[in-house]
Amino acid sequence: MKRTFKLLPFYLFALLLLGSCTPSSTTEEKAPEAFRVSTAGREASCPFLTKDEKGNPVLCWVQATEAAENYLLHYAVSADGGKTFGAPKAIPTTKGVYPHDENLSKLLFKENGDMMAMFAVSNPNPENSYAGLVYYTQSFDGGNTWTAPKQLAENTVNSIDERYFDMALLPDGEIAAVWLDSRKDTPKEGSSLYFARTSGRNGFTGEKAIDRQLCQCCRTDLYVDEQKRLHVAYRGILNDSIRDMMHMVSADNGRNFSGPERISEDNWVIRGCPHTGPTMASNGKGMHYAWYTMGGGRGVFYSWHDGKGFYPKKPVSTAQAAKHPQMTVFDQGRLAIVWDERKSAGSSIGLQIRNETGELLSSTHLTPDSVTAVYPVITPIAARNLLVAYTQKPEKGSEVWYRLVTVAE
Repeated sequence: MKRTFKLLPFYLFALLLLGSCTPSSTTEEKAPEAFRVSTAGREASCPFLTKDEKGNPVLCWVQATEAAENYLLHYAVSADGGKTFGAPKAIPTTKGVYPHDENLSKLLFKENGDMMAMFAVSNPNPENSYAGLVYYTQSFDGGNTWTAPKQLAENTVNSIDERYFDMALLPDGEIAAVWLDSRKDTPKEGSSLYFARTSGRNGFTGEKAIDRQLCQCCRTDLYVDEQKRLHVAYRGILNDSIRDMMHMVSADNGRNFSGPERISEDNWVIRGCPHTGPTMASNGKGMHYAWYTMGGGRGVFYSWHDGKGFYPKKPVSTAQAAKHPQMTVFDQGRLAIVWDERKSAGSSIGLQIRNETGELLSSTHLTPDSVTAVYPVITPIAARNLLVAYTQKPEKGSEVWYRLVTVAE
């Protein structure tokens, strides 16, 4: 049966949908629908959601220092299922992190509690004034101290531009990373896709190129499914002009990868980069994907792979400026997709729920048009709770906000 949200005034809908996110310091009657986690008066953006080794939600973001001369990666932990977050902690070894919502800095926790922060810095050079580098830093004592930052690429001489990375915790306990790299074996436009994995606490080793000629400015995505297979999704460049979404998979923790497959034959021909990458999730029915394109329709689209092949794409939102989707699985296989839609008065965050095989159940917006909210991220909390974080832009500056959403059965 198709589930839908009832058409209610926005403030009533918010109270019904978000009633479970009341913080302990606020009465139920005055509970706001969303909460700022970044420091008041500080420029902040680029939220990322993860969980620590105990399963607690962790929200990290990039925030300006008190002198506003630099940025650091900050994080906060929730001990009550995403209703509230503890005091933010800065990671001092991320000084110089460059705030870029598509080239998103990230934090991961290993099962033993070891922490790894990966972040981007600017690296303008004569070959590319927009170039950047990726660094990582580790903590082995619960975030009290951090190792000196180290460049992700092992070949630090030839790699002069590495960006749009992702990392994931592997089934064997190590961390995998992929990124776009300037090192390539062709004069054609585009970047190479590199892969590396950690070796205990010694950092990343064994880097290798696993594909060539990728779109230079769209984020990559790493995902480990229920069968412990490692999936990679990215925007490729086909026939030197088509920029469609591609997929690869490894069944041995990244030692070998399948050949790349096109998720959808959009045939989007564009001489430029749209700055919006793919997202993946899996359940018992297969792998699921969402992305932005202007090929064969414009907007955010969805597809799934049942183990035999990719299904034709379905629209998530065909709004003219709907971009930047992120997806997760919750409640025994249902799918939740968030994205942003830029409008004349601001930008709102969309939320769509689909069943285990991708059939649409409900679609709504979490923020009013009067608020400028962009680049949402999402993670499941308990059975029917979803934690959503995003960058909100008041008249001046930017802030990081979050909300806990309870979805109907």
